[in-house]
Amino acid sequence: MFALENVMTKKIFWVDPYLTELDTIVQTVNGNQITVSETIFYAFSGGQESDYGTIGGHKVLEARKDGKEIFYILADNHTLKPGDIIKMIIDWNRRYKLMRLHFAAEVVLELVCDRFPDVIKVGAHIAQDKSRIDFEWSQNISPFITSLQQEAQNIIDSNQEIISAFSDEDNERRYWKINEFSQVPCGGTHIKKTGEMGIIRLKRTNPGKGRERIEIYVSENQ
Repeated sequence: MFALENVMTKKIFWVDPYLTELDTIVQTVNGNQITVSETIFYAFSGGQESDYGTIGGHKVLEARKDGKEIFYILADNHTLKPGDIIKMIIDWNRRYKLMRLHFAAEVVLELVCDRFPDVIKVGAHIAQDKSRIDFEWSQNISPFITSLQQEAQNIIDSNQEIISAFSDEDNERRYWKINEFSQVPCGGTHIKKTGEMGIIRLKRTNPGKGRERIEIYVSENQ
């Protein structure tokens, strides 16, 4: 393994989640696994899928978060070396869909937890076509889907600014906040305003006994 020095990757995707290209420096190389000095390339965490894109012209096969570090897996035949200045490019169309669906899921989760204090969140996944949240709950959530969807749409239509910042920068703990909710811990990438989510649609499914799932879709006209 070759390295410049053990400097933790700076996460530019928190500073500017709308940035699609970045010149960065290869920090370490270990076979087909590399790290970089700064990154806009989000790695799977908190249910949000990884970005797609390239580093130095090489397709990223996997982005993996380990503690505070992010490792990128490239094809075996890459020629990158520590110290190389390279361009990182992410698939913006995918990133923006993930950001919108991520925040839509966050809003729905807060609305459900506020309305039903006994509900327990047991899982979540944010892909580019839909997001979902799984709950442990003995009731059927179907009768409440329409009103939850309308409440979420009202928040979207307010088009208010979303505050996103560190609560503990040393430990990379972040949060978001809007008028309707208290400070919510979250380390994902966030849109700037609620209106960017567009038109929301909720669908209830049943993944198993004692479980309820809400699937979340947003309009494609963004």
